[in-house]
Amino acid sequence: MIKRAALLLLLFQAGYAQVGHARAEPLPALTREGLQALNLAQASMAFHSVAGANNETPAVADLYQTALINGGFAADTITITRQDDTAYLVLRWQGHDPSLKPLVISGHMDVVAANPSDWMHDPFKPVTENGYLYGRGASDMKMSNALAITALIHLRQQGFVPDRKIILALSGDEETEMKTGQTLARMFSNAAEVLNLDVGGGVLDEETNRPLFYTWSGAEKTYADINLSVTDPGGHSSEPRPRNAINVLAAALLKIQAHPFRPELNALTRSYFMNAARFSSPRLAAAMRVFAATPDNAKAVSILRAEPSLVGSIGTTCVATTIRGGHALNALPQHADANINCRIFPGHSRLDIIHDLIEIIADPSIHLQDQSAGTVETQPSPLDTPFASAVTRAAQTAYPDVPVFPSMSSGASDSMWFRARGIPSYGACPIFMKASDNFSHGLNERVPLSAITPGLHFLLSLIPTLSGR
Repeated sequence: MIKRAALLLLLFQAGYAQVGHARAEPLPALTREGLQALNLAQASMAFHSVAGANNETPAVADLYQTALINGGFAADTITITRQDDTAYLVLRWQGHDPSLKPLVISGHMDVVAANPSDWMHDPFKPVTENGYLYGRGASDMKMSNALAITALIHLRQQGFVPDRKIILALSGDEETEMKTGQTLARMFSNAAEVLNLDVGGGVLDEETNRPLFYTWSGAEKTYADINLSVTDPGGHSSEPRPRNAINVLAAALLKIQAHPFRPELNALTRSYFMNAARFSSPRLAAAMRVFAATPDNAKAVSILRAEPSLVGSIGTTCVATTIRGGHALNALPQHADANINCRIFPGHSRLDIIHDLIEIIADPSIHLQDQSAGTVETQPSPLDTPFASAVTRAAQTAYPDVPVFPSMSSGASDSMWFRARGIPSYGACPIFMKASDNFSHGLNERVPLSAITPGLHFLLSLIPTLSGR
């Protein structure tokens, strides 16, 4: 894996790497740094950095380390640490004043699995085509990593020295176990704040491709997986009985599906609804404004719940994601179980939601078990900090006068490990794209090449500001 990383790095350094051959039009005009960011993103996307057998996340870390060293950072400022089948990377850039708490720039190197037979192109053979970079990790989040590394190299080569230490902390299992993110939060529990490049971002107009707005995240919902299980003696399928484990479980799932959790607001979501209403259809905008003022308004709640992109912002959601049952085609089931995935509004614990589900199901024969030990409940980061003005200035450096406002993420990201330790963490992805181009975790994931230059402008403004006094 290390040899492959070195080979791809040579292409990256040469400034003309073309991984794949499906280029339908010339690349947009890019600066040297922009082309370096593109090539580094392509090189990293070629690695199968997926949890399990043949996990190449350590090779991505090797690639990034070599890029940073060749960009001028000393080798002894960068460490790669193996953990289970993955690894995490840390860059420490010393600042002028060692008494200042460090700025942590957070991201992750792993990606979710992808089946090549389902994709238009092999997900691990990135290609540029029709103005996009295609491949697993394009938007989540190897382009963001490449932009951050390129920005740090550029700043250093221009003679910039931060006031406070900058720590680039890239985890290796954010999409699965999230152990490395927890390790990094423990290592840097003295951080002043965290800039998480995995969350937030800019939205472009679907028709004109012009910037509509930029949102940053100051909170996220708690992730929870809750197992529902039913057991039964079973029997011969030719002798059906009133109780059937699969039917009992199905009835419980339908009750959960029909249950509306209480609509809720906090300062972040109220700000989001009031600001985002300006860019929505008249009907949706009216509902957003009414909900921001009176969250118990049934009509507004009904309209927002019908919109998949907004339903997660108005309260806790719980949805069935997997189901298993039965042991033979000609036998009554002895067991059936399902996973309920919940995204819990801040202020509620996982135990609170389990108690709610027990009441909703109202069947003591169904056993519920929390299977989300790898997540923690956190409160929103403070809003009255200099971060808001810094990210506004950065976004408007990329796109002058673009509206900027806060939001809440549906969770979970590595920010939760820092927030759980009382460290403010803010999501601010450097990428602007159309909502219709967002295929993170899905088929044919892509990122527009036009996002590269604005993304660099964004980070070259934000990083120096946050690393100052």
